[in-house]
Amino acid sequence: MNHASGRAGRPEGSSRAILEEAAAELFLEQGYTGSTIAQISRRAGVSRNTFFHYFSVKSDLLWVAVDRVLAGLPAAFADADPALPPTDAVHRALLRVADGFGSADVPWALTHSDVMGTSAELQASAVARITAQAAVVARFVQARDARTAALAEPFAWAVLAAGATAAAIWARSGVQRAPLARYVDAAVAPVCAGFAQHWSDAPVTASHPHPPVSGSRDPVR
Repeated sequence: MNHASGRAGRPEGSSRAILEEAAAELFLEQGYTGSTIAQISRRAGVSRNTFFHYFSVKSDLLWVAVDRVLAGLPAAFADADPALPPTDAVHRALLRVADGFGSADVPWALTHSDVMGTSAELQASAVARITAQAAVVARFVQARDARTAALAEPFAWAVLAAGATAAAIWARSGVQRAPLARYVDAAVAPVCAGFAQHWSDAPVTASHPHPPVSGSRDPVR
């Protein structure tokens, strides 16, 4: 598909979608490492400056759907019931985010990773995303309960690692896969329960300044 003919009066936002489509085509044709930003921009019929208006690096194209859904995590925390323990609030927020994916909404970079040769880049670029979301989770639990402050960061990494593993299993499960929220629920619930038990047994102490952080429960059948 050739997008190089120019698109006068292109609506705001459509260039981003065309870049995503162009990238998917090129990654399938010549692999991820063999496709350059210049080639993607040329295929989409836009300039390199337009590319960098929407994406910081080429690997961002692998995570478009994921980044869009993860952007809703702060809002899910803001809407959390103040009466909920922090682990329950995080659990519910992650399920709400997971509900943003339908059973057929697996990102193409995951479903075609072997053909596109994206596996190594997916693993590398996933770390930055987990780090960013871990900071969001840790700040939330630190502010929720004085007892959670010391282990807020380990909890954030543990719960997100469980959620990411669940998402990977979901992506590999084929067209008959259940909704993502079921996989995330099964993986995240034990982590939340374990930390909740620890914190419920811990005495309430005065809050101390904490350094900024860097950077249904049925089993799935």
